Amino acid sequence: MSGAETVWASGAVEGPTDEAVLRRIAGHVGIRIDSVHGKNGKRQLRQHMAGYNNAARLAPWVILVDLNHEAECAPIMRERWVPRPAPFLCFRIAVRQIESWLLADRERIARFLRVSVQQIPLNPDALDNARDAMVALAGRSRKAAIRQDMVPRPGSGRATGPAYASRLIEFATGEWRPGVAATRSESLHRCLMRLGNLRTHE
Repeated sequence: MSGAETVWASGAVEGPTDEAVLRRIAGHVGIRIDSVHGKNGKRQLRQHMAGYNNAARLAPWVILVDLNHEAECAPIMRERWVPRPAPFLCFRIAVRQIESWLLADRERIARFLRVSVQQIPLNPDALDNARDAMVALAGRSRKAAIRQDMVPRPGSGRATGPAYASRLIEFATGEWRPGVAATRSESLHRCLMRLGNLRTHE
């Protein structure tokens, strides 16, 4: 593959928010994602990893998954999921959740949530639960619609609000700057570097 030609890749993710992030970061490095598989949770994604890895013997595949607390660190999880990665497999892990990558663009997420930038974590990869942090920030938003969409209703038993995913997709596909976010998220920085390598993989 030469750097001048368009590189196409298939993808697989846990859910719709991850798909939006995947398409954005791939586009950032000049890769176009055609079909995205999975989108039905981490368990299903792992069940199909062997098939995705096999397909990546011949063409680029990008798999994006959250670390959460499944393993102590990303390398351990990577070894468990795909001990023998195919040549064209790009298996990337968000530490510890995809929200960490979105929070890493501090100025833009603060503007989107309508909160002070001083409230945005300086090192989102270090957060124990970035999703909870995102919800807490939304709860302090000066914009009522953000609070209503992203914060769960009292007594609902839910971890997020009714339009939480939709709001994150809106941000990921709009104001979010992956290049800027990568300066505050080591896992995102590594992801962008690895994606870039797909363009030069012979």
